[in-house]
Amino acid sequence: MKKHILLSVLIAASLLSIANVFAGGQKASGPAGNAIKIAVAVPMTGDNSEYGRSFLTAAQIMVEKWNAAGGVLGKQIEIINYDDKNSAEEAASIAQKIVSDKDIIGVLGHFSSGVSMTAAPTYQENQVIEISNCASHPDYSKIGNYIFRNNTVITEEFKVMVDIIANDLKLKKVGVIAIKTDWGTTAGNIARDLVTNDPKLELVAYEQVLETSDDHGPAIAKLKASGAEAVIAVGMYSLYGPLARQYKEADPKIQLIGVSNAYTQQIIQLGGAAVEGLFAPVSFFAESDDPEVKAFVTEYTKRFGMEPSSLAAQAYDSIGILLQAIKNANTLDHPKVRDAVNAIDYPGISGPTTFDNIGDASKIFQKVIIRNGKFVPYKG
Repeated sequence: MKKHILLSVLIAASLLSIANVFAGGQKASGPAGNAIKIAVAVPMTGDNSEYGRSFLTAAQIMVEKWNAAGGVLGKQIEIINYDDKNSAEEAASIAQKIVSDKDIIGVLGHFSSGVSMTAAPTYQENQVIEISNCASHPDYSKIGNYIFRNNTVITEEFKVMVDIIANDLKLKKVGVIAIKTDWGTTAGNIARDLVTNDPKLELVAYEQVLETSDDHGPAIAKLKASGAEAVIAVGMYSLYGPLARQYKEADPKIQLIGVSNAYTQQIIQLGGAAVEGLFAPVSFFAESDDPEVKAFVTEYTKRFGMEPSSLAAQAYDSIGILLQAIKNANTLDHPKVRDAVNAIDYPGISGPTTFDNIGDASKIFQKVIIRNGKFVPYKG
């Protein structure tokens, strides 16, 4: 009889454990029990899963660093990972799950601006801190005072890109090609306006392409016919390889300029020789001599198989910012931790980070270019 009772208890416990897993939220690192929980809500499957996996890897490295040093407030830190598939609908559901867990102090996520902006009102209403390491839509941080971005508004990146074209390359005729998503349309329009308003430049064409397509022939034909000398490409890493290969076949002299998320080894793998000469503005460079940068790059590369991007570095710093804010506040009280995030001056590997009164971070960009199959600093 006792054996039957014991067996029943074990089966029930196993079923409960399985149910908890499928309810959403995988424990990615840290011990169970009395721990400080941080959610990482990013795409782990789908077209943008490489980004999500890279952010989770960076977050795990930071959490393990803190846990090895004793955690924070005498507690260990636990990451709960959610796969939002870069879907607004999925993110809305995940946000509800996250805020229902009162042990979660904050969220790293989400990936695209549109998905982040869908989830943000739920976090704001429930006083859960959201830090996105990549949301760049101008309206994202305006959603509320619990909403932060450890990234810049996309306008700041485009100012650097326009400077590259006008002053470094001294070209005039500019085309813009953008992916047809909420973020791509908003960012593409900002790029178009900045080029139009620069007296040294002339906007000659603006094209949009489907994010899921790798055939950009029709858009390239229109850009080439316009006489574009440089093209600002607004998309994820999956855009750049096919675009560069097809464009270089049509016009070997075209100069491509990417946004900060172009700084990733994937575009070199996808684009090969065609992405030689591509520029990007970055807040982080993996070959820095800084000891902390070197330590992160070494550990990240060992786990992920390639050097971190600037967005991965910003994910690493975002977790560090939240943990340092908890330590500074000396409490898990959400309003006090929020105030500590807003007041922080954090010396991260993606540069010193402070937030303004609406939660926007300031960043210092450097220019990088692909030469001989690798990213190097652009020195003119």
